[in-house]
Amino acid sequence: MNTHTAYIKTPLGITRLVASENGITEISVLNDVSDSFLTEVIPETLQECAQQLHEYFNGTRTEFQLPFAPKGTTFQQKVWNALNEIPFGKTCSYLELSKKLGDVKAIRAVAAANGKNPLWIVTPCHRVIGSDGSLTGYAGGLWRKKWLLDHENPVKQQSLF
Repeated sequence: MNTHTAYIKTPLGITRLVASENGITEISVLNDVSDSFLTEVIPETLQECAQQLHEYFNGTRTEFQLPFAPKGTTFQQKVWNALNEIPFGKTCSYLELSKKLGDVKAIRAVAAANGKNPLWIVTPCHRVIGSDGSLTGYAGGLWRKKWLLDHENPVKQQSLF
């Protein structure tokens, strides 16, 4: 199976995009890489993905319309599909997600599947928080999770004058 890869710059770091003929298989942020990784000519199979991510970071896109083909177990796919139902600007706890999937006792398995999400941002695992509202576990780092949540739900400062 042929795959195409591109590296783009985002406000949160260099991001790797990977696609097969079936769709986007991976979107991940990289740590400790320089701009020398950036792709000069983005493969056609990844151009729309790069464009939609650019629009997301510019604040003009709230949902993604791309062909996705993430690799994962049936359970992981079920969790990732549930993540896609969390609305832009909203959050959900791991417990709520477990209940939605029909098994409150599966909270750890849900959290583990969430952590294996191969489609950074577009499958919004950053929208899952602790039951107490805390920012818990995030593969990209909690500072990125906070940035994404703030980006999607900015607190508007009211003018005093």
